[in-house]
Amino acid sequence: MAKAHIANHYLQAAIRGAERQGHPAETLLNQAGMAADWLNKPERLLTEQQLTLLIKAVWRTTRDEFLAMSSSRCKNGTFALMADYCLGSSTLGAVLRKSARFYRIACDNLDISLEENDDNDRLIFFRLSLQDARNDTDHMLQEFLLLMWERFCCWLVDQQIPFATTQFNYPPPPHAAEYLAMYPGELSFNQDACGFYLHEKYLQLPIIRSEEELMEFLRVAPANILHRPNQDESLRTRIRALLGQYSYHDMPGLEMLGRQLHMTPRSIGRKLQEEGTSLRKIKESLRREHAIRLLTTENLSIADVSEKVGFSETASFCRAFKRWTGQSPSNWTSHRAG
Repeated sequence: MAKAHIANHYLQAAIRGAERQGHPAETLLNQAGMAADWLNKPERLLTEQQLTLLIKAVWRTTRDEFLAMSSSRCKNGTFALMADYCLGSSTLGAVLRKSARFYRIACDNLDISLEENDDNDRLIFFRLSLQDARNDTDHMLQEFLLLMWERFCCWLVDQQIPFATTQFNYPPPPHAAEYLAMYPGELSFNQDACGFYLHEKYLQLPIIRSEEELMEFLRVAPANILHRPNQDESLRTRIRALLGQYSYHDMPGLEMLGRQLHMTPRSIGRKLQEEGTSLRKIKESLRREHAIRLLTTENLSIADVSEKVGFSETASFCRAFKRWTGQSPSNWTSHRAG
């Protein structure tokens, strides 16, 4: 039996647009083999296959690949046509450029482009934003678009690409904890546009999939997009695991990590840069994630949370938290309490 791990939030979010069009929730859920009383039951988690069936039911009912959550419809089959158009490309960079060109012509509501970056970090930004997100009240469509492109990229080159940052042009939603499992790398909210960063070297990865493989990918979609990869072999993930063995007050530096990983500090720094991150960013990410968990699930004061994530001064923690999320810890807590 497949393990249920997807939050119940996505049950309601997936059908929101179809309901707005007048399609009954019970009918949609029945088509996916689910009972109507599954709605609004936080304890009722979903399997990837269950959510896949529900999304397919919404696609059929609305005749809209954007799940009736966009200001303009995206006809069913659009993604398949784009994928077929791009498959003959030699590199991942060519696929991203072609997919952006295709969707700019096919859909009216996407701000999509591959953008060069003049910074020294050699990161490339793939912009993928809804121009009008008023109908995407749960951020379901925006989340799905980002997930779809990231996982399609990995599938095309048959490896897990260490995306440096996935960013969003809205504040962290109430279900932001789900993002930690959905998107690899750093998360950044309250930005000008949605999209993701990857190191420029990954644009040169060759496309290795065949037409037959693409047909199978499209046949089972979106199950392969919703599926969480089993293994992430990036150095970033290995370092996160090592740092997790220490308290937030005494996480080791490059020298100690180098001895544990049998690498020189310089090699660690260079490899992390290629993955679009650094040891400082990884430590900050761990502190941010733990702080959000504590503020969301524990009845602790801000001073207690500050101490538990390794800050010697509460004021420093508050400044860092606002930089991470765009909100002060007190605003974050009161918003979720309300």
